[in-house]
Amino acid sequence: MKEITRKLNGEIERLTNKTFKFDERIREGWFSAVYFLKTKEIAEKIVPNNQVTMQFFQKDTAVLCGTDEAIALLHTFAENPEQLEIHSLKDGDKISPYETVLTVTGPYQSFGYLEGIIDGILARRTSVATNVYNVVKAARASGKQKPIIFMGDRDDHYTQQAGDGYAAFIGGSTAQATHAMNEWWGKQGMGTMPHAMIQMFNGDIVAAANAYHKVYPDDSLMVLVDYNNDVIGDSLKVAREFGETLVGVRLDTSKNMVDKYFLRNQHLIGTFDPRGVNPELIFALRKALDQEGFQHVKIIVSGGFNENRIRAFEKQHVPVDMYGIGRNLLQINIGFTGDNVLLNGENAAKEGRKYRPNPRLEQVVYIRD
Repeated sequence: MKEITRKLNGEIERLTNKTFKFDERIREGWFSAVYFLKTKEIAEKIVPNNQVTMQFFQKDTAVLCGTDEAIALLHTFAENPEQLEIHSLKDGDKISPYETVLTVTGPYQSFGYLEGIIDGILARRTSVATNVYNVVKAARASGKQKPIIFMGDRDDHYTQQAGDGYAAFIGGSTAQATHAMNEWWGKQGMGTMPHAMIQMFNGDIVAAANAYHKVYPDDSLMVLVDYNNDVIGDSLKVAREFGETLVGVRLDTSKNMVDKYFLRNQHLIGTFDPRGVNPELIFALRKALDQEGFQHVKIIVSGGFNENRIRAFEKQHVPVDMYGIGRNLLQINIGFTGDNVLLNGENAAKEGRKYRPNPRLEQVVYIRD
């Protein structure tokens, strides 16, 4: 049983290193800025009895993520972690600018060298969770929640997938492209066919769909239909071939392409941008499918979507059933700062910073793995 299941069942409060599987070189300081390592050594040799309180915050309205990971990091690599006093918010909490999300109290030499790593964990996880939350919110602007598929596998280094997938889950996406993206939260990746598969069948969309259905007969059949730049023609071909078996079609038309539908109907062009996946193309596709009795076929769109574009589609009531998004969910827009704000229980922060107590913080109980 994965830890996330135990957490959701209320058996444990937080995920641990059993989920995160940290690189052991963290203990050696390999990923810490050298000045933190030097400060650790100075604290050990000169002021070993000092107790500091380190406080973490950021400057945006956001969806917090990364606290379980940061606490697991402290519990795994701090010296005598059971002696640290840790207070924290939880993954998924909505946070305000400058709100304290985490405090750690103890000897600096025990945990201080982890400051930059904690900042980075919180920054990336919170950025992704917030980005996803915002697009999920945009995708229900018309009154009906449209699912968001997290498709960020090609937009960053592959080692980021598990953490990004978890952050996307915290933000509200429960459909993700790879198994790795689902590693921390317990499901499997989903997907049907890339353009490469259709190319193997020389652009024959029906042949490609038949091959997929033969090998994966129990999968929901969702067919990519923009390979030949004729999404309406190819959607109708697979719908006629598969009938009720066809669950959906996905459009991923490049923003530099004008679909052949508009080339056949040039009288429609002139009042909108006909490139890529655009509202007029989706309206025409929905109408064509419905006219032939394929009202059950869902329309999935991808390719350059972000919060604002989704919101615009929803405002126009474009008949999209699901959005696929990658790169725009991985932008790191939120940065965290860790500051030492108390020294031996007394205020001692650098100018411009101060201790900001937060009644929402909960004390973290140390539990040995």
